Amino acid sequence: MASVPVYCLCRLPYDVTRFMIECDVCQDWFHGSCVGVEEDKAADIDQYHCPNCQVTHGPSVSKCRKYCRICITGVSRDSGRPVKTGSAQFVRELRSRTFPSADEVLLKPTGAQLTVEFLEERSFSVPVLVLRKDGLGMNLPPSSFSVSDVEHYIGADKEIDVIDVIRQADLKMKLGEFVEYYNSPNRDRVLNVISLEFSDTRLSNLVETPKIVRKLSWVENLWPEESIFERPNVQKYCLMGVKDSYTDFHIDFGGTSVWYHVLRGEKIFYLIRPTAANLSLFERWSSSSNQNELFFGDQVDMCYRCSLKQGNTLFIPTGWIHAVLTPVDCLAFGGNFLHSLNIDMQLRAYEIEKRLSTADLFRFPNFETVCWYVGKHLLDTFRGLRENRRHPATYLVHGAKALNNAFRSWTRKESLAEHEHEIPETIKTQQLVKDLAKEIRLVEVRVEDYTTDEEMLAVQGVKGGAGGILDLLKASKQVAGLDSALRYSMPPASPSTRDAIQGMLSMANPPSSSSSSSSSSSPLSISGGGEMLGLMKEKGGRAGWISGVKKGEKKTTFQRPGKRPVKRPARHLSDEESLDEQETLGTCFKDSDYVYPSLESDEEDHINKSKMKRKRNWDDTPWSPKARVTPTLPKQERPVREGARVASVETGLAAAAAKLAQQVSFCPERKRPKKGLATAKQRLGKILKIHRNGKLLL
Repeated sequence: MASVPVYCLCRLPYDVTRFMIECDVCQDWFHGSCVGVEEDKAADIDQYHCPNCQVTHGPSVSKCRKYCRICITGVSRDSGRPVKTGSAQFVRELRSRTFPSADEVLLKPTGAQLTVEFLEERSFSVPVLVLRKDGLGMNLPPSSFSVSDVEHYIGADKEIDVIDVIRQADLKMKLGEFVEYYNSPNRDRVLNVISLEFSDTRLSNLVETPKIVRKLSWVENLWPEESIFERPNVQKYCLMGVKDSYTDFHIDFGGTSVWYHVLRGEKIFYLIRPTAANLSLFERWSSSSNQNELFFGDQVDMCYRCSLKQGNTLFIPTGWIHAVLTPVDCLAFGGNFLHSLNIDMQLRAYEIEKRLSTADLFRFPNFETVCWYVGKHLLDTFRGLRENRRHPATYLVHGAKALNNAFRSWTRKESLAEHEHEIPETIKTQQLVKDLAKEIRLVEVRVEDYTTDEEMLAVQGVKGGAGGILDLLKASKQVAGLDSALRYSMPPASPSTRDAIQGMLSMANPPSSSSSSSSSSSPLSISGGGEMLGLMKEKGGRAGWISGVKKGEKKTTFQRPGKRPVKRPARHLSDEESLDEQETLGTCFKDSDYVYPSLESDEEDHINKSKMKRKRNWDDTPWSPKARVTPTLPKQERPVREGARVASVETGLAAAAAKLAQQVSFCPERKRPKKGLATAKQRLGKILKIHRNGKLLL
């Protein structure tokens, strides 16, 4: 049986409840109580020599106050010595400085407005300040709740981590001892508690995290109950700080987002954006030997100041670098959470922690384990959306790609040993990486699998708004004064029926005789800022452009029976073009700026009618690489040159016409048509009983 290692002069086994210090010579460990070293004084020792080693190496060496590694920000004006972070002088100088207001970047919704959709639209990329807790779905003790009440619900014997602000050193205390210090009128030190997690205590019953946190949190929603790994408890923290407490710049572990609610007192946050440049500077500052001699806020382009007063709630997004000052005694609650809105930034923060060799005590518990659970969830989500012909959100696709890249990195042969202890037994890593990569590829190549026109337009980058395309889609359903329900209940007319109706209307509505020339714009271009507006319409797998009318152009007015006058730009039209465009504009959406043809009218029919000799059987012909490509624009008429007629050609044409007339006159079977029925249009008018003046004959 292996013997238990013993330490110190007392030669006893390791006891986690007792403070110990290591000798820098013999590298043995000693209880502070056995060698006369107090825990809060140990940070001032540069090299410790145990009683045995002091005989040969002399006494322990204390840190030099002048070049102490906990001194920061600059040199004192009075003594020329560095100002120590957290000292009274440091706090005074910090209070006197002016910083840009965080109002420049903050979002300030009400509690009811702060929803998942609200954050999805804005990517949760800037801090969110909610002035009142109403609507947040958060339960908290009353404002009369005190640190003594915290002791009552958690227990006086609970050992907690405490920060000695002046020395910027960590130490352990009993909660009862800290509460006694907090309530004392004479405080010889500035102590701060920021890491008291109470999810497994009775105090947890009095605190409910904000609803938005519960909806987004990976741990809350995706951590399986049957997991053999310990569930990360980082959702509920109690923060107790006395006046002038200060926490230096940091990124919350694992790139987690964090929420704070001030129950009593006030906290001041100094916020820095997590840009690539700022993150690089932060990593360099954190690993430098003179880190504590520099105020990080001076190294970046912008450091914002945000005051969080009693009753306010602040949500800090992933990766934001921040420091915290407590100007008055303060009691606050908060918590950390991972989510899917900023997966890439969470992974970047995690990699920074690893490069900085951050101690496990200050890292997110089982970070990689929860990422594997999330990867499996994303795979199932993508599969379900694909089966339902739905498209995942863009931020989710980007996050899945970043997560899958991390999985590949963690499972490489050279690094697997470092990461395999956090891989759940229920996860088949190689299969998950392969399947997730496949689903991501399918999402990226899938273009037409959308359920609505609005989704297609949204994916193409077209957004709604005043006068936007989505608004036109909605407005076009109410054109021509028809009831939408009645119109949609009617079956679509056949092409021949539509042609007959257009022919009837063309006879009943003769073209206007007045016309004037105006400039025209190509229907294949989309212009903004008052230019001609083009709108693409999807129909039968084809795309066509519907052009609007620019405001300010010269318009002509014509009147249709039972309709309001419609204005449109005047240009020289043939009889057939005029009649067809008149019919098209009769069923269109009109506002003060533009005239928009209805999306339900057959625009292809209008285009084809203006080109009577063009074949229509090409519309649904599959694409062929050997097919002949024809110009998309109609051939323009060339001006006739005067004096260029050839006499022989005119003579030949006259002879041919005379011969044709002679053949027709001697044809014995041909009968002379009746008066008024010589043309197809006249015969159709006779059948439909339409007078040539456009009136019905009853």
